[in-house]
Amino acid sequence: MKKKIPLKNQKGFTLIEIAIVLVIIGLLIGGVLKGQSMIQNAKVKRLVKDAEGITAAVIAFQDRYGQLPGDESSTTTPPGDTNNGDGDGLVDETAGWEMQDLRLAGLISGAGTVLPSNTYGGTIGVSNILVGGSAITFNKIIVTNIPAEVCQEIDSKYDDGVNTSGTIRGSAAYTAGTIIASFAWVLS
Repeated sequence: MKKKIPLKNQKGFTLIEIAIVLVIIGLLIGGVLKGQSMIQNAKVKRLVKDAEGITAAVIAFQDRYGQLPGDESSTTTPPGDTNNGDGDGLVDETAGWEMQDLRLAGLISGAGTVLPSNTYGGTIGVSNILVGGSAITFNKIIVTNIPAEVCQEIDSKYDDGVNTSGTIRGSAAYTAGTIIASFAWVLS
């Protein structure tokens, strides 16, 4: 007669135990991926909100003083200003003058001519520089060092999705895995 081995002495995992572990691992991975997606979406929304905030500040400045920040032809506009532009309707290309004017007017926070940071570590400012193949000079909100995928998402959602046309432009093609040096919204 053969001797039976008691079940409690057997070693290893049952199929049910393995299945439960795999389900738990799958749920954890799914949660992490969803969390990363939510963080990315929040950063994109924050970037757009920051650009809209700067746009609103520029419009408020223009309403209050009758000139654009960084382009005002008087060093007394706003009070405390030490720099002035040429009054030609284009924000001066000297980086930071427009931010200083907006700060002196109490429309944005911060100090001096330092450009604020954006959610991707670059800067955000106002200028009339050419971006994305434009031969026409416009006043723009310009953000720097943005992932191409983010630029593509914003351009597609709010404009035509092409970096060289429309009111939103990038300084280079939106190639996945690259960083766009300058990404601009034309001020309306």
